[in-house]
Amino acid sequence: MADQNMERMRELVSLLHRASEAYYAKDEEIMSNFEYDRLYDELAALEKESGVTLADSPTVQVGYEAVEELPKERHETPMLSLAKTKSREELRDWLNGREALLSWKLDGLTIVLTYQDGALQKAVTRGNGEVGEVITNNARVFRNLPLTIPYRGELILRGEAVITYSDFEKINSEIEDVQAKYKNPRNLCSGSVRQLDNQVTAGRNVRFYAFSLVRAEVDFHNARSEQFAFLAEQGFEVVEYRVVNPDNILDNISYFEEKIQTYDVPSDGLVLTYEDMAYGASLGRTAKFPRDSIAFKWADELRETTLQEIEWSASRTGLINPVAIFEPVELEGTTVSRASVHNISIVRGLKLGIGDRITVYKANMIIPQIAENLTGSDTLEIPETCPVCGQPTQIRQVNEVQSLYCTNPDCDAKKIKAFTLFVSRDALNVDGLSESTLEKFLARGFLHEFADLFRLSRYEEEITQMEGFGEKSYRNLHESLEQAKNTTLPRLVYGLGIENIGVANAKMLCQHFQFDLARLRSASQEELAEIDGIGDVIAQSVHAFFADEKNGEQLDHLLSEVNIAVETIEEGEQTLSGMSFVITGSLMHYENRNQLKEEIEKKGGKVTGSVTGKTTCLINNDTTSQSSKNKKAKELGVEIVSEEEFLNKYLDK
Repeated sequence: MADQNMERMRELVSLLHRASEAYYAKDEEIMSNFEYDRLYDELAALEKESGVTLADSPTVQVGYEAVEELPKERHETPMLSLAKTKSREELRDWLNGREALLSWKLDGLTIVLTYQDGALQKAVTRGNGEVGEVITNNARVFRNLPLTIPYRGELILRGEAVITYSDFEKINSEIEDVQAKYKNPRNLCSGSVRQLDNQVTAGRNVRFYAFSLVRAEVDFHNARSEQFAFLAEQGFEVVEYRVVNPDNILDNISYFEEKIQTYDVPSDGLVLTYEDMAYGASLGRTAKFPRDSIAFKWADELRETTLQEIEWSASRTGLINPVAIFEPVELEGTTVSRASVHNISIVRGLKLGIGDRITVYKANMIIPQIAENLTGSDTLEIPETCPVCGQPTQIRQVNEVQSLYCTNPDCDAKKIKAFTLFVSRDALNVDGLSESTLEKFLARGFLHEFADLFRLSRYEEEITQMEGFGEKSYRNLHESLEQAKNTTLPRLVYGLGIENIGVANAKMLCQHFQFDLARLRSASQEELAEIDGIGDVIAQSVHAFFADEKNGEQLDHLLSEVNIAVETIEEGEQTLSGMSFVITGSLMHYENRNQLKEEIEKKGGKVTGSVTGKTTCLINNDTTSQSSKNKKAKELGVEIVSEEEFLNKYLDK
């Protein structure tokens, strides 16, 4: 039995680490929160029973490694996770007769802020709890963060960066490609906070809510609530909290439970922290948890129902997503009958079959999910043909996740999504062509390939007679298409819908081949893979696309209809070829860092987000600052130059 327990523990450790890596490092989900918590609790129980804790167990390890793109910095004190419970009575007993603060446990990205002499000096993400990523420049554009505060001493605090549900929905509504939409506010926030260009961050409406004061030379009379009041006086939005005791804690939990139904800020539970700071500090900590706080996670409202069918939904990329349809049930005050199952791996993990009895819940009381399959028949047949075109499907595995794809390049689902991407704002930018309009044009046989968009005048009479169209609508569409004919190569390459190619990668490819489409089309997979930021997977996608004979013919047809602005780059102008630069701080000669970055790239140089031994120089108008980038440059012997010095030395302006 002991051997079986150890084997199961090792299996659980591996499973939980893979899930954590996907969630924290890649912003992906390979299992639901419900399933993660269940496996974590099973591991904790086995460790308690056996008295053995494996060195790499997630019960003693905190978080995951920070990504490479941003500078890293070690926290002065480790940022620990919190012990958790779903029992209200256990929360009341934990108080031990004392007062505590009960507050939201927000679902975003934890940030540590440092202020010196009343000004924001540094912002660092939680990272793995020991080392985080420096995102100071991005924090400066958080919607509600004070850049200067009244307090003039050193102030260090922690809080949560979040994106509200309403902002999340607004951002997603502007993305036409269903597959490109963000899955949830936390993933969107995580990516927004860690952008290399803070203009992107600024457009995402990131907000910051303080939840803990780490350091300030102020007498708070041993009361944590006074710390919160002090932070509010400094201009911070403090996470909503209530002072509770054993007599009123259950009523206050009910208050938060009712409020979360309409609360616009993502939250996945509550946090309880002792009001008496000295008492809390005297309790110390475990290897993973502080003992002065505990997290309360909502006991998911589970409902048992019957799985009626799995709906398979095809997309532009060929990915076919499974959606569970079940007998309607009431959950958290609403009727639900559908839940995404995400991919084949989760379908198989749940051992689904039509007619199975399943339990469903709302993740964070918002998103319907399947919690458990009580029957476990494992009889669900994975479609061998696409639900849209009827052609063969294929199961592919990427990063340990199996998903279903349609193999037919001419699938109507792919066509609709492909045309939608092609006319989108970042591609050819054609006004007046919605997905529903494209669907009508495709159904009538007006469109077979992208070039056909610019030949719609053949069908002018039919289009003006269509419902919702008329002479004016047709004229507007014709004008939009005429304007769209004049485009740039990066827009065109992005609009082609090559798998794994986004706006940034399209631009990178065009710049590498000096905006010469012929060179890009003929590049070998090996040559593509050697480009910084591309790699094997993207190289394979790009090479396969251009190597396909049909794609080549259709691209030639398209090129006969559009005018690509020629970006002339003389070899003699590639004065920065082979050089790498880092830009930080504000600029005087350029509107923003992105504009200077483009200038450097035109000259053949490269701009990165962090200083390394390969950096040619760091461009910073404050050459004497003690910023992390300046310190790193000095450590590595990298030259630090002002914008003026850079222009004179490297651009000769």
